[in-house]
Amino acid sequence: MHKAVLLLANGEVFKGFGFGYRGETGGEVVFNTSMTGYQEILTDPSYCGQIVTMTYPLIGNYGVNLENAESGKVQAAGLIVREVSKSHSNWSSKGSLQEYLEKYRVSAIEGVDTRKITRILRITGAMNGILSTANTDIESLKKKLSEVPSMVGLDLVPRVTLTEPKRWNEFKPGNRHVVAIDCGIKENILRLLAERNCNLTVVPAAWTAEQILALKPDGVFLSNGPGDPETVTYVIDSIRALLGKLPVFGICLGHQMLGIALGGKTYKLKFGHRGGNQPVKNLRTGRVEITAQNHGFSIVEGQLPPGVEVTHVNLNDQTIEGISIPSLQAFSIQYHPESSPGPHDSHYLFDEFIAAMGNR
Repeated sequence: MHKAVLLLANGEVFKGFGFGYRGETGGEVVFNTSMTGYQEILTDPSYCGQIVTMTYPLIGNYGVNLENAESGKVQAAGLIVREVSKSHSNWSSKGSLQEYLEKYRVSAIEGVDTRKITRILRITGAMNGILSTANTDIESLKKKLSEVPSMVGLDLVPRVTLTEPKRWNEFKPGNRHVVAIDCGIKENILRLLAERNCNLTVVPAAWTAEQILALKPDGVFLSNGPGDPETVTYVIDSIRALLGKLPVFGICLGHQMLGIALGGKTYKLKFGHRGGNQPVKNLRTGRVEITAQNHGFSIVEGQLPPGVEVTHVNLNDQTIEGISIPSLQAFSIQYHPESSPGPHDSHYLFDEFIAAMGNR
């Protein structure tokens, strides 16, 4: 066991013990309230550039497996936990969290007061931090922390997107063809579309509308992803050119980019929504869904143009969680209906996308 330290931008210092890869990492420190699903959280590309604090106190007790990863590697910049389990037990486990983090060279700290860290982030707001399991000299860490970029104005999509297009599954005659713009897409989104008999092509975020339309899709999916949505102008331009030509469905960053493409704006939330227990009201049905979320930005309320319907709102803070433009056959939601980890209340949205493609 070796010493480790977490330094926050407000000057708070937390001393604990390191696990995972021995090194240093900087990024925006955020918290997630999920009780399970640490592997899905760590491998979610939306966490690129962020150090994740888990509010649940014991992490790592069921190990990791091959099935639950949301991408090909650990995407989070670092991990903060109260206690890491020294043993793991689960029928599907293929290794420990310690080994997993070592493999992907991701540093983590345990033995710190995660409740205090969470309270700081809730009161002051998400902030940059530096986590070191190799160097505990605070003065040298302060200098390195000052060089960590702000999440506002940061385009992280190039770090997580594909470099070349790929067919995600075997194409079958008669299936709808969906092109997914990869800004950091989660695997379970693709799994749920495949379960609904979609042929899936995943393309790099930099692809133009012309390149996408040349594939003759029946619908376009706008993926989740990390960073400030206002910076992803190249995807937003593609969305504008695609609207009205075929059905469009966006999730998380895809939702924010659609809002901007329609003339809206986004802003950074104080500490964001991250966890598997966010209540969202469907304004069309009156039904309340418990949702999985992971985002730090939101569409500005009251500034969307005429014709854009707000379909869902967050019951904790009334932020926009869903929009629809029926005349363009486009809609999006801020949360993660594919869960992973989280509840399955919102799987119906994938069925609505399939229905929209069927109505062409």
